[in-house]
Amino acid sequence: MELIQKPWPWYIAGPLIGLTVPILLLLGNKSFGISSSLRHICAAVIPANISFFKYDWKKEAWNLFFVAGITLGGFIATFALTNPDHIVIAPATQAALENLGVTDFKGLMPEDLFSVQNIFSVKGFIFLVLGGFLVGFGTRYAGGCTSGHSIMGMANLQWPSLVATIAFMAGGFACTHLLFPLIFQWIK
Repeated sequence: MELIQKPWPWYIAGPLIGLTVPILLLLGNKSFGISSSLRHICAAVIPANISFFKYDWKKEAWNLFFVAGITLGGFIATFALTNPDHIVIAPATQAALENLGVTDFKGLMPEDLFSVQNIFSVKGFIFLVLGGFLVGFGTRYAGGCTSGHSIMGMANLQWPSLVATIAFMAGGFACTHLLFPLIFQWIK
């Protein structure tokens, strides 16, 4: 049980994630990603007359089972397989976050940003509502999410996936090093 509770090193987790690509290709699937499952769910449950949702979503039902498995695995990991060790954050990162006002380093989501008290604050609106909208918009605009483009698309040598992955990384670096400090400085 202890083996399952602790984070796995990159040299085990990485190849396991990488093996999803040849398995999916052997099964005849050339697309993979979480964002496409949202479209399948909408096509299955919304009886609207929208052309974007008019297709045979049942052919992609495996993707819905995959997302259900991720959700179930997340609940099991959270409630039954909690890591007994605290998350270790590099001292330089911790110091940089403390300069921005983040002081909670107990979990994956600092309560300074993601607590119930912050939901209806300016900070909560920016990080949760506006940030969530931008992630959703970017995913739709890029034609897929990071897992779809960076894992499956690049493995299929798709040029748009390489461009999207570079844009995801550049956007992440820009937000972390430029936008994130500005937002915190503005909110203080």
